[in-house]
Amino acid sequence: MTTTTDPRAKLPDAPLADNERLKSESRHLRGTIAEDLQDGLTGGFNGDNFQLIRFHGMYEQDNRDIRAERNEQKLDNLKNVMLRCRLPGGIIKPEQWLGIDQFAGEKTLYGSIRLTNRQTFQFHGVLKDDIKPMHQWLNELGLDSIATAGDVNRNVLCTSNPVESSLHKEAYEWAKKISEHLLPKTRAYADIWLDGKKLHSTEDLAETPLADAVKSGDATEPVLGKNYLPRKFKTTVVIPPHNDVDLHANDLNFVAIEENGKLAGFNVLVGGGLSMEHGNHKTYPNTAREFGFIGLDKVLDCAAAVVSVQRDWGNRSDRKNAKTRYTIERVGLDVFIEEVENRMCSKFEPVRPYTFTSRGDRIGWVQGEEGNWHLTLFIENGRLLDYPGRPLKTGMREIAKVHQGDFRLTANQNLIVANIPEAQKAQIEQIAREHGLISDTVTPQREHSMACVALPTCPLAMAEAERFLPAFADKIDTIMAENGLSGEHIVLRVNGCPNGCGRSMLAEIGLVGKAVGRYNLYTGGNREGTRIPRLYKENITEPEILEILQEWIAAWAEKREAGEGFGDFAVRTGIVRPVTDAPRDFWIAQA
Repeated sequence: MTTTTDPRAKLPDAPLADNERLKSESRHLRGTIAEDLQDGLTGGFNGDNFQLIRFHGMYEQDNRDIRAERNEQKLDNLKNVMLRCRLPGGIIKPEQWLGIDQFAGEKTLYGSIRLTNRQTFQFHGVLKDDIKPMHQWLNELGLDSIATAGDVNRNVLCTSNPVESSLHKEAYEWAKKISEHLLPKTRAYADIWLDGKKLHSTEDLAETPLADAVKSGDATEPVLGKNYLPRKFKTTVVIPPHNDVDLHANDLNFVAIEENGKLAGFNVLVGGGLSMEHGNHKTYPNTAREFGFIGLDKVLDCAAAVVSVQRDWGNRSDRKNAKTRYTIERVGLDVFIEEVENRMCSKFEPVRPYTFTSRGDRIGWVQGEEGNWHLTLFIENGRLLDYPGRPLKTGMREIAKVHQGDFRLTANQNLIVANIPEAQKAQIEQIAREHGLISDTVTPQREHSMACVALPTCPLAMAEAERFLPAFADKIDTIMAENGLSGEHIVLRVNGCPNGCGRSMLAEIGLVGKAVGRYNLYTGGNREGTRIPRLYKENITEPEILEILQEWIAAWAEKREAGEGFGDFAVRTGIVRPVTDAPRDFWIAQA
């Protein structure tokens, strides 16, 4: 890899963000986490360790619903951690599922398994005494949580695509390779949580000269560098025409190009991202930019090159402007591409043709190329728990006990029971129906609605999202039915804050929390997930939102063109102007 320093990448002199200090002083992400685990005076982590545990896949949280009550009793907040597993491409074995089910039931405050829209699962509510056993539990299952949070490349997504089995297998293998290639090489995770034992799931990282050098402090990370990345970094592998991973929410995307039934290479798109800050016009969501096509022999070199350019050129002073999209905007697209080409020692070829036609999951049964069946289960908000009359978590456990294939977590918070032989199809369906995992009453609208976790566990949430959406979706279902649209859908997303976890900034209708009970209303995205929506009205309540949507949906039912999604209708009829150049026109108010 050839590294250069283009003068156009230089930032104005400014003090570094404090995160840069703590990464530099962390002894390659060790900090004093091991010592902090012995501190029984608090359920949380002290000083820099509060941030450093994120590189190990955890966030410190508490139950905000009971904060005031505990404070009145002179008690500390009930601190615990949320852990996010590393699961490239979202594939997990039934025996691994049984293990995580057991841990969730026995060792977490809430007992649930939360499927995320980054194709993995989260444990919510792990107390301090159970954190180290949790990592060891995962390791025994062949899993880990390395680099699922923090300023690193996070869990690599891959189109679930249960039908085209052979192409998906190739793409999935690349998702795994990219994930391993971009992982931190420090042994901090194994040293702290596994007492230095070899990791079952990342054996190629263990006991290498490089890893030993990093451990002793004699070398820097080869791709991530001594101070890792300026901010989080997200990567996907996408198989057109299905954009189920929402590629434009991610920094680096490999769009699979098929030739003669085989994977020929990838189109590379860089610089997507959805987070912003209310009222801060220096922040904005943006779609990814096309860099060009690469062959399979250059995939890992390209991934490392893009990451290293962002590592060296990204803004380490202002974390709100530290993501890849801001770096590209600052230095210029051509300059960024040229530097990536220099570092991967190869030129991009012209982008090869591709189209996206959909992005939701295929709920229900489909048959794959190899003759096996795949059952996609709709899991509302990704939350698996035993509800009255719907013991979802128990149902998944019963399926895992008999299933001979694998499970695939989707980027839309759903779960695919994959590779079911014909002889077992009826048995799996019976278990799923008996436990409420299949319901014929779920509408297409509900299947295309999604929310982030938000309250009560997310410390950043300004408004409800996961707990808000089910009842809100009921009301949208009623409006759709009243207008003869029960078989139709609008891509609806709800975020509890503007950080973008629920991907509202790629929705046809997006709600972004502003305060408790109040949201900003956006519209004008499209079904394919390739356009950013525009703010329509700010800081409004649910009744106000429903009044607006009632009018919009009625007009859509009456005046839409054949096959026209709501977002395209909203743009065509002037409800909002389309966002065509987010850095310059996202914040322009709708007249």
